[in-house]
Amino acid sequence: MPSEPFSLMIHGGAGQIREAGDPQTAGRYHAALHTVLEAGRERLAGGDTALDTVEYCAARLEDNPLFNAGTGAALTRDGSVELDAAIMDGATLAAGAVAAVRGIANPIRLARAILEDGEHVLLVADGAADFARQAGIALVDERLLITPQRREQLQRALQRDRITLDHDDAPGTIGAIARDRHGHLAAATSTGGMTGQRPGRVGDSPIPGAGVYADDHSAAISATGHGEHFLRSVFARELADRVEYLGLSAAEALNASLQRLRERLAGYGGAIVIDRNGRCAAGTTTPRMLHGWIERAGPSRTRIEPLAR
Repeated sequence: MPSEPFSLMIHGGAGQIREAGDPQTAGRYHAALHTVLEAGRERLAGGDTALDTVEYCAARLEDNPLFNAGTGAALTRDGSVELDAAIMDGATLAAGAVAAVRGIANPIRLARAILEDGEHVLLVADGAADFARQAGIALVDERLLITPQRREQLQRALQRDRITLDHDDAPGTIGAIARDRHGHLAAATSTGGMTGQRPGRVGDSPIPGAGVYADDHSAAISATGHGEHFLRSVFARELADRVEYLGLSAAEALNASLQRLRERLAGYGGAIVIDRNGRCAAGTTTPRMLHGWIERAGPSRTRIEPLAR
């Protein structure tokens, strides 16, 4: 098959993201996103698959405490770290996912191991941790994943006696999607969930068709925001269907799906999309969204400022 231009997108959450109003903090976010994009570019340009690349980029974002995934994840109301992640291969529709897992620094790596194993799609809690041990993925002391910022966020949430989107104080859920030089798509999403959520709560991020989806016939998608809204609307699959069956571009399909999200659920969040032709799009119903993209081997671009709604 002739080589085609690759595309790559990543995101670091959508919401108020008040911290992004500070130029110095915004610069840190831009730099973090740009670094991951360029690392992903090197891999795709060298012939790596979309699946390998989104796993790699998502793991890099999980390792960065600026974001709500892996190290620096949001805390449940009892102060624990429960992580969700999923990865999907658009060439085969294979998927792997974990939910409410503890003591895993890179849940996206564990999700990939589940995909490769092929027996199941989604493992949760202790069952996911047991599989990690069998797969040779080391468990870590949960305390190493907790940052002072997240402890402070939890205390503010508990004082207000409410669950809060982590994105309202700082960036949240991370995601990576790609189309490789062979035209194959892949998607990955990872999150620590909502600050002060009930232990055991699972959002849209580890659910194929809700917060993550990839199909070579349509698009690769990673969503971020209020997970319950994306679960109820089956957001990612509904968006992909607009590309596959209506022939819409990434931007057209995303705009239509976000409009439905607003009208039916007053939905709060956004998504990144790469369609089967390598076209990129990002959008949100929230004031801000952190994201970056390389469209068809073009320049790396990052954006934090408010998006048109």
